[in-house]
Amino acid sequence: MTTVTRRNLLKTLGTASAMAVCAPYLARAASDTIKIGGLHDLSGALDSTGVPMNDVFKLAIDEINQAGGLLGRQLEAITYDPQSNISLYSQYATQMALQDKVDVVLGGITSSSREAIRPIFNRYKTLYFYSTQYEGGVCDANEITLGTTPAQTVAQLIPHGIKLFGKKVYTVAADYSYGHITAAWVKRYVEEHGGEVVQTEFFPLDVSQFGSTVAKIQAAKPDFILSALVGTAHLGFYRQWTAAGMKAQIPIMSTTFGAGGTEQVILTPEEGDGIISSFGYFEKLDNPENKKFMEAVAAAYPKRTWAMSEISEVTYESLTIWADAVREAGSLDRDAVRKAMTSGKTYTLPAGNVSVDPKTHHSIRDVYIAELKNQQFEIKEKFAQVASTDTQAVCDLIANPNTAKQFKIGAE
Repeated sequence: MTTVTRRNLLKTLGTASAMAVCAPYLARAASDTIKIGGLHDLSGALDSTGVPMNDVFKLAIDEINQAGGLLGRQLEAITYDPQSNISLYSQYATQMALQDKVDVVLGGITSSSREAIRPIFNRYKTLYFYSTQYEGGVCDANEITLGTTPAQTVAQLIPHGIKLFGKKVYTVAADYSYGHITAAWVKRYVEEHGGEVVQTEFFPLDVSQFGSTVAKIQAAKPDFILSALVGTAHLGFYRQWTAAGMKAQIPIMSTTFGAGGTEQVILTPEEGDGIISSFGYFEKLDNPENKKFMEAVAAAYPKRTWAMSEISEVTYESLTIWADAVREAGSLDRDAVRKAMTSGKTYTLPAGNVSVDPKTHHSIRDVYIAELKNQQFEIKEKFAQVASTDTQAVCDLIANPNTAKQFKIGAE
């Protein structure tokens, strides 16, 4: 396992910059190992999400190596800690593509981190997997996006909430593209089901005090809250909501709570019980693949302090699907591997059945709604084989394979 720090990078950055002009024409150097890039936040504001992702990333590589590797070679992880810093994401992505010449990269948590590195990997023809649930709309043949989008989760969560609690919704969301676009989808789905969003508030990722918002929600008297808050600082909202004695009065549903695998562990049962979320994976899924997966996780990380989440499980999925495609293609060639992945094959994984939509390079997958009880999510409902129809509406990589942009869907 090779980990590159900022200090290491600065020593080689000048060389990487000099290579940039000719890099698109450089063949990847012959190597005894197949290099797999990992860009996960191991420190900074999003480390609580990045560390579990990186742990599962390493587990997947170890399993592939123990099974004999790929194409007669072992996999080598090249990992960087971007420290939740967008400029470091860009620097390390360039380093991976030009200096390390990795064959595939997994990483990025926020949409801003993805949009910083996606064009770099596209330019240098380095296959990129984005494993995080996000706002949808990315149309890029070089990116394989296996995390869920609003059409897969929010579309299920809102009618579930309206049926259980009522039609008046108060939205609180992170103040960046994910929060804004998701809030727009929440409004659309609420109105489609005869409801009303009484107010929407956005908060920067470093905000941890929500006293005035708690008072506003008390005054607005919604039937439920829809939270698209992100990161450790935003956990302050749930704590302050409980401290105000409001938890038993107005329930919370979320498109993000539990996504990182640490939120439900950090909060006490008193603070977290009753929160309802929707994702493409929950730790307590009852199927043979998930049982085997969780046994492997327990063996590799017996002292783990995080719960398995969609983001981490999809990181595992990404390497599993990529490795299968390499075997099928008999090659590391990017185009051959992408063709194998988007051929319509359905993979039976810990999350259920997953395939890669050839039109969007997003996942078609089973989606679940679950309620937190005693720091564990209990599954309440399953939706089979849900596609990212939001992204399908704007993206057709079969007809337009050279598209490489994010469409701002749902924001109108």
